[in-house]
Amino acid sequence: MYALRVYALRAYARPRCAWYHEAMRDAPQQLRHGETRITIGTSGYSYRDWVGPVYPAGTPAERFLELYAQRFSFVELNFSYYRMPEPQTLQSMVDRTPPEFRFAIKAHRSLTHTGGEPQRDSVRRYYAGVAPLRQAGRLAAVLLQFPYSFHYEIANRRTLAGLCEALGELPLFVEFRNDEWNHDAVYRELRRRGVGWVVPDLPGLPGLPPRIAVVTSQTGYLRLHGRNHANWWDGDSRSRYQYSYSDSELAELAPLLETIAEQSREVLVAFNNHADGRAAVDAERFGAILAARPLRPEA
Repeated sequence: MYALRVYALRAYARPRCAWYHEAMRDAPQQLRHGETRITIGTSGYSYRDWVGPVYPAGTPAERFLELYAQRFSFVELNFSYYRMPEPQTLQSMVDRTPPEFRFAIKAHRSLTHTGGEPQRDSVRRYYAGVAPLRQAGRLAAVLLQFPYSFHYEIANRRTLAGLCEALGELPLFVEFRNDEWNHDAVYRELRRRGVGWVVPDLPGLPGLPPRIAVVTSQTGYLRLHGRNHANWWDGDSRSRYQYSYSDSELAELAPLLETIAEQSREVLVAFNNHADGRAAVDAERFGAILAARPLRPEA
């Protein structure tokens, strides 16, 4: 486990391509690449199997977020996919985290997994639910995650367009699990709408999206799901993401992140290989690898 205590040199003392940690104790796992801020966190924080690997033995669930926020300044919230977010729940999370701490939150499954036009009631409830994050300036992203079965078809393109319009006041990001969406027409339309693209790191299986540095808004987004080939199609929500990145795999991801950063004002990085606390461990290891990365020559 890394306990990162690295502080920045002044920006003018480093070439534009330098990686360095933010010079602030209140923003753990934040770095900069040139002028671009890189914020590293995990997908979720409230897992019982993190007690031991991440949280001290005996830690009650109500302290998970407090302890998480001491190590990271960004988290993805997954519960909102399964149940609509309630304002009081998210206000409590705002109250229990530092002012610099930010949240990405998934769209509810009634918005992304039912097809057709988004239901007005679902849209209304979702806006109401995330209002505390917006009002506090703590909403980094709303994640529209679509399943592999969401193919590049006219009906699905209309569904996506309807969602982008209905939720257009929010900082939207789209993650596709099907490689049919990886082409220029989609990128152009998302850029026109100001909707961000999520670059996923997934097992190298047929039909899954490739790892390519696509940016369609001012913020880049990289989500690392692990590369568990054996369990990807048939595993459950835990075994599918049961994977530890090696040092060499994390180092090989650095050039991809650099390319994303050079097109963005900020990059969000979320580790989703959450089983047994691997996401938190790998997120901190990735930060350490980036901070130690040699400088690239200027072009």
